[in-house]
This record gives sequence, structure tokens and C-alpha cells, in this order.
Amino acid sequence: MTILLSTYNGEQFLKAQLESFTAQRYTCWTVFWRDDGSTDGTLPIMRAFTAANPGRCMEAASSGPHLGAAESFLTLLRESHGAEMVAFSDQDDVWLADKLQHAMESLRPAGNEPALYCARQYLVDAALRGTKLSALHANTPGFPASLTQNIANGNTLVMNAPAAMLVAGLGRPEGTVHDWWSYIVVSACGGRIIFDPRPQVLYRLHKNNLIGSSRPLPARALAAIRRGPKIFMTMMHRHADILAAGASHLTPQARHDLKSIQSALQGGLAARLAALRCTRFRRRTLLENLLFSLWFITEKPSAARSAQHQPRKPGQGTAEPDELRLNRPVTQS
Repeated sequence: MTILLSTYNGEQFLKAQLESFTAQRYTCWTVFWRDDGSTDGTLPIMRAFTAANPGRCMEAASSGPHLGAAESFLTLLRESHGAEMVAFSDQDDVWLADKLQHAMESLRPAGNEPALYCARQYLVDAALRGTKLSALHANTPGFPASLTQNIANGNTLVMNAPAAMLVAGLGRPEGTVHDWWSYIVVSACGGRIIFDPRPQVLYRLHKNNLIGSSRPLPARALAAIRRGPKIFMTMMHRHADILAAGASHLTPQARHDLKSIQSALQGGLAARLAALRCTRFRRRTLLENLLFSLWFITEKPSAARSAQHQPRKPGQGTAEPDELRLNRPVTQS
């Protein structure tokens, strides 16, 4: 198991994250890390951890230049050769002791079939206080639902080698995040998506989070309405365009679904309503799905044409603003 860790000005919480690696019940792990241009004490912490774990922790040759979080993680993914499984890790959370063990046990039965594991989280504050849980996902995860919502939070995400090769081999759409894109790619290519209802991470929500909120769903929905559909729908077009460019990797059903969705996005109201009748093209809750349907129906076709672009080249970085996701962690008591 190779842990892929991207760091950036993370000195405040990084030691706790690293300590949770060494506390794992599954001990056959290595850490492959790169720093994304930190200016605080992150590098000394990482190099001390590397020195204390010889043979188990290695800094990537690409470490240093600022790429942005998503491109930094995907750079690590492309540079991690020969790993049986890879686990993304943020720098500010705490993994529960069974996280890697549960992921390994869940992925092993897939064999050579691409498979992606993700799980629920405990949502905690900066001091690790709190017992709220991220949402359960009652619907079966897969494609094309993955175009509408990310359920694979990066701090829980683990992939086997066939899935990692698929994600590493396709260009990343500009502005998207690495975990959502991984979920989209693996699901569209027919891989298994395994959602573990058992929480595996203390997800630390603090003022410097790139993505994340513990606000209740109605408040998040109101904020999404205020932002409007442009950012979310632009990302849908971009995701669809890159998948279409790599259509040979997709399953026949995924190619059919993708073609129908792209045709609907270029068409009028009737075509979009027809696309929404697909029961697999859904978000998690009624409120989320109503908002998504409204955005899908009302977006102007001209916006679809302006969203066309080329995949992001390796090494091209960008910031990933919080507004890129309609979905946020949903709290449950």
C-alpha cells in the first residue's frame, strides 16, 4: 500500500496526520510525498519523518514547484510505480487505526478489475472535537451519477493498481479535483466503487480547508443557489468532454450514457428532460436532485459550447476554489 501525500503549508496539523500512519493496524505501507511549495515548517517535519522511517517514506523528485492540490496528487499518482494499492492522504486529518486494513480487505476481491474504495468520515473541528458523521449514500454509486456528485472524499480514497493506471492515463479537466475525477474515471470505465459506511477518518474542518463545510444541507443548498449553475455545469461539460476523448476506455453502457448526456446538453428542454429520466443520473438527496435538475434544465446551450477545452497537461497547476463543488460534507448525528 502506497500512501500518496501532498503537502502545502501544513505544519499546524501535519504531525498528527503522520502519527496516524504509524498507528495503522495494517503495517505494510509506504509514504510517497511531494511538497507543493510550502513556505512554513512543513518540509522539516516531512524530512524528519522520512529520516525516522528509512525505506518506508520517500520524497518525490517533482517536489517543490506549486501545482495546486489536484495536480500535485495526480503527479504523485503518475510517479508511483509498482504499487499494488494507492491511498490519497490530506495533510490535516487523522486516520482511524483500521483505515488501511478495511480498504485492503475491501479491494482485494476485485483482483485485476479496477476498484476504488472510499468511506464515511467523522466531521471534527480543528481540535478534533465532534462526533457528526458524513452522509451515507443509499443509491448505488457509479456512472453517470458520478457526473452529478462526488461521494469519494480524497482523505478516504484508496485504489487498486488497475484503477490507478486508468486515472493516471487520462488527462485531468481544468479546475476539477483529484478525488472526484478519480471516481468519475473508475466508474465510467466499469470499475467497482466500494463505499464503506464505517467512518475511517477524523476529517478536520478548519478555516484553511480547501474544500469542506459542516453547514446543514438547506444552508448549503441556499449558498449553491446564490452561486448559480455556471461553475458546476461548466465542470460537467469538462468532465464529459475528457471522457469522450478517452471513450475507448469506457464501458459500452457508459459510452451510451455519455453520448445521451452530451446530446441533451447541446439540445433543448425536451432532450434534457429525457436525460433526467435516467434513474442512474441522480444526486443523493431529493433537495440536491431538485437543484441539480433545475440547473441541468435551465443552463443555456451557449454555455456548453464555451466550456469545451483540452485536458490539463501534466505539471500544469491551478487553484481549486471551494465553489467548484455543489456537494459538501453532510452532517448526521
